[in-house]
Amino acid sequence: MRWADMDLLGHVNNVVYVDYLQEARVDMLRTHGPAAVTGELAEGVVVVRHEVTYLAPLTFRFQPVKIECWVTEVRVASFTMAYEIFQDDPEDEGGRRVYLRATTLLTPYVFATERPRRLGEVERATLHNFLEPWEKAPRVPLGPTRRDPVGHYPVHVRFSDVDVYGHVNNVKYFEYLQEARILLTARLWRDLPDGTPPVSIVVAQTDVDYKVPILFRPEPYDAWSWVSRVGSRSATIESVICEGDTVLSQARVSIVFFDSETQRSTPPPDVYRERLLTVLA
Repeated sequence: MRWADMDLLGHVNNVVYVDYLQEARVDMLRTHGPAAVTGELAEGVVVVRHEVTYLAPLTFRFQPVKIECWVTEVRVASFTMAYEIFQDDPEDEGGRRVYLRATTLLTPYVFATERPRRLGEVERATLHNFLEPWEKAPRVPLGPTRRDPVGHYPVHVRFSDVDVYGHVNNVKYFEYLQEARILLTARLWRDLPDGTPPVSIVVAQTDVDYKVPILFRPEPYDAWSWVSRVGSRSATIESVICEGDTVLSQARVSIVFFDSETQRSTPPPDVYRERLLTVLA
């Protein structure tokens, strides 16, 4: 763990977890199995979808966090990986304290032609070495796009956001979505009545679909965010990143109001929910 991974609450930031997952996935596929020699499974793939569930805050400490990853499904031209981030803790059920569970859908990709490809026999054999199928709950499809000026955020791609294949790295999308989400809530909660206490927010769930690669260029892309659900202690914000009418990525993020003293969810002051309800889709 790095000190720079922490956010204002002293927790590992939700974006950084996805970086941990990427490092674990690449290490596994570059090190183990017959396809590790070519590196194609580790580096010659693109992420199609992330589904990330944040279970408990992870704070800084001087011992490493552990990550287990395995394959849950192998198809003709894609495969799904699952992860668990944890630390050993004999006081917790199962002897471990779990901070995050996630899945990633990946597809092999020919970057010279910008097209997906089928898995080869050696690649399939490698993936089957790690295969542990599981029954996953049906995924709720993402809703239709809204384009309200209050939720607009221009996405400027930095040169450092781009990987060796010229695409924006999948982890950076989480950063773009975070910036867009923060700007939306800042606009909704500006000019609050005097004496309104501040609130803290944590991310409970993030689902991201990657549809079209985002490339480096001087002109910004457009991110649009809107509120699709408001609960007593939580809300859901959906976002898209677009180039004109083309949706490049789509996401759903569940946020939770958080009490930093008790380290638990808490109902926010009414004014925060009221502002969210005014723009509820």
